Amino acid sequence: MLQLLDWLGTLPILLLYLVVGAAAFIENVFPPLPADTAIALGAFVVARGEGSAFGVWAATMIGNIGGAMMMYYFGHRYGMPWLEKKIPSLQGSGGKKFEAQYKRYGIPGLVVSRFLPGVRAVVPPIAGAMHIGAVRAALAMSMASGVWYALVCVLAFRAGANADVLLAKLAESQKIFGIGAAVIVVIGLGIWYFRRKKS
Repeated sequence: MLQLLDWLGTLPILLLYLVVGAAAFIENVFPPLPADTAIALGAFVVARGEGSAFGVWAATMIGNIGGAMMMYYFGHRYGMPWLEKKIPSLQGSGGKKFEAQYKRYGIPGLVVSRFLPGVRAVVPPIAGAMHIGAVRAALAMSMASGVWYALVCVLAFRAGANADVLLAKLAESQKIFGIGAAVIVVIGLGIWYFRRKKS
């Protein structure tokens, strides 16, 4: 683990920012990508070099909002029927339920929905399909993403600044778990052996 972090730390800061921004962009197109993990790792590594938590956050926001607005455009251009065919979670009455929720809660509902892991990726294209204004949609998504990714970046950056201590603790914990697992295996084999001997 330390070798991987050391290697990543040798990369230029701008390249690390680019990778973080790309991960945030792709998350909107391919939701299974664990963008939060990539962004946290980026902040962790940057903290050990010359970068800043703000730099990671800014790269994340540019990538995230860029990807979100691209998906907004597709939703706006092709509409809800097209989205319902392309996104499994919207098939049936999923799109109509989202529209009903938006009519009930408005922009605050849009902001909150961007915090929900299973929902946040479909918010931009649906907002486009519902013809919510591009500026309003971008502001709502920026508010949610800004708060969430600020939290991720700050926590990971602080951890990265104390990486040696953190990794030492993890290594110690792994040793303890390894010894515990070995003891459990030995006990299990002993019980199996004595039961077999009795039978």
